Amino acid sequence: MDLDALVAIDVHTHVHADGHGHLALDDELNAAAAKYFKGDPYDPTVHDIAADYREKKMAAVVFTVDAEAATGQMTLSNEEIAEAAAQHPDVLIPFGSIDPARGVAGIRAARRLVEDHGVRGFKFHPSFQAFEPNDRRHYPLYEEIQSLGVPALFHTGQTGIGSGLPGGRGIKLRYSDPMLLDDVAADFPGLTIIMAHPSVPWQDSAIAVAQHKANVYIDLSGWSPKYFPPQLVRAANTMLKTKVLFGSDYPLIRPERWIRDFEALDIREEVRPLIMKENAIRALGLRGAGA
Repeated sequence: MDLDALVAIDVHTHVHADGHGHLALDDELNAAAAKYFKGDPYDPTVHDIAADYREKKMAAVVFTVDAEAATGQMTLSNEEIAEAAAQHPDVLIPFGSIDPARGVAGIRAARRLVEDHGVRGFKFHPSFQAFEPNDRRHYPLYEEIQSLGVPALFHTGQTGIGSGLPGGRGIKLRYSDPMLLDDVAADFPGLTIIMAHPSVPWQDSAIAVAQHKANVYIDLSGWSPKYFPPQLVRAANTMLKTKVLFGSDYPLIRPERWIRDFEALDIREEVRPLIMKENAIRALGLRGAGA
């Protein structure tokens, strides 16, 4: 990956379909998410994402979410995603996803995915996967990820998945309170943690955790920048200027839409390249890592 040639690194994109026609979300959740994000349903494969981002001269972190136990929807294969991403090393950075409830099997899968399949990090969605991040039963998995030297990206705050459905389809927002990740960050200081999204309604908590813990970053995906809470904009411009990362939430929010609104945001010119690329290079360990 030619980092200097890239205009941006999007640290948050979802693979919605595999090469066999299986989808990451069922029809009800897919439709609800499209309504929440005010977009048309689009279910890209890894190859679709690669083509789109190559055209934009951007790189993308790609992943699915292993929520089969909580939802009954078959999880897309981490291995297949990684192998497809390996065909596009100029633009794609594969992450895996493991349900912490998988226990020892999940721990072994994490090491196998990194060592045998080139996975560069792991994505968790506590609300969708129905777990508390600071539950000590999951600490052996974090220990393994820390030992592998790759980051863990956790959804935080509100979610469009299940939004507007009766009972939100049973998805509980409290699991995605960023203060639960403060425990994880403190107990695993060698683990890079990326808190995904403006963490509404806990934005102040997310800012505090990212400021206090050197190993914690915030990605700015899932919201148009024109709706960012003002305290997040202030922090991104000042004390967190090296801790915030560009992310879109593709395909639910396309990068061109996000960037158009970001350009209108009151962000200092010297901070913009940090957010768009440089902070991600550091958080993902891309320099000198064969990227």
